[in-house]
Amino acid sequence: MTRTTAPRLLSRTPDRDVRGKVVAITGAGRGIGLATAARFADAGAIVVIGDLDDDVAAKAAAQVGGGAEGYVVDVADRESFAAFLDRAEALGPVEVLVNNAGIMPLSPLVDQSDASIDKVLDINLRGVITGTRLAARAMGARGHGHVVNVASAVGRIGMAGGAVYSASKFGVVGFSEAMAGELRPVGVDVSVVLPTVVATELGAGVSATRGMRPCRPEEVADAVLATVRRPQFETWVPGYAKGLFYGTNTFPRRIRDTISHALRADSSLSAVDTEARAEYERRASR
Repeated sequence: MTRTTAPRLLSRTPDRDVRGKVVAITGAGRGIGLATAARFADAGAIVVIGDLDDDVAAKAAAQVGGGAEGYVVDVADRESFAAFLDRAEALGPVEVLVNNAGIMPLSPLVDQSDASIDKVLDINLRGVITGTRLAARAMGARGHGHVVNVASAVGRIGMAGGAVYSASKFGVVGFSEAMAGELRPVGVDVSVVLPTVVATELGAGVSATRGMRPCRPEEVADAVLATVRRPQFETWVPGYAKGLFYGTNTFPRRIRDTISHALRADSSLSAVDTEARAEYERRASR
C-alpha cells in the first residue's frame, strides 16, 4: 500500500511589525524624508524626525502627527548625530535608522567649488557612515535593528553634471553592501533604496529618462517601509528601473552608452533647468 502525503505549503515569513518601534529619520523635514516619516507614523511607529533646521523639524513633526518628535541634526557633525540618536533612544530602542539626508548641487566638476565638494561628501557619504556606525553599536548589542540608507540610481550609474554626487552615492551603495556583511551576523539588517528622479525640491529642474516619469516622494517612502517590513538589500524606485539597469549592464560599454544616449539618461544631470533649480541650489549652498 502506497502512503501519500499532503503537499507541504511554503511558509511565508510574516512581515515585521513597526508598531511601537522607534524609527529615526534624517533629512525628514521635507521631500522623501517627510513622506517616509508620515508612512511610518501611519503604521504606528514612534517617529523621530531629524533636520538641519530647528523650525523645519518641529513643523514636520507636527504635520506628521502620531506623537512624532523633531530635532535638529547636522549629519556632517558626529556630536550632533550622536545627540540626535540619544534623544531618539530616550523614547525607546531605535529599531530603524533611515539615513536619508543628502544634497545634490549640480555643475561640471571643474566649476564646482572645493567647499561644495566637501559638503556633498560630508553629508551624503560621511553622514551615512557616521549614522550607521553610531546606530550599529546599540543595535548590535541588542541583536536586532535595521539601517536603511537612501542612495540613488546614480549610485549605480554615474551621471555627467553630477560627478561628486554620483561618487557619494556610489560610496553609499558600496559602504552599505560591506556593512550588510558585517552586521548580518549580529542580527542587524542593512538596506539601500535607489530612487530615480524624484519630484522634490532636490530634483527640481531635472528631467527623467525618456520613457520614465519622476517618482513621487510617497513612492520612495512606501519602498522604505516595505524594505523594513520585509528586509532586502537593494530596492529601486520604480521597481522596473532595476531590471532596466541590470539588463542593459550585460551589454558592452559602447552599446550601453548608445542606449543611455537614446533614452537621454546621459544628460539627466547636465541638461537641467537652472532657473527651476535656483532656489534649491541657493539653499544647498548654505
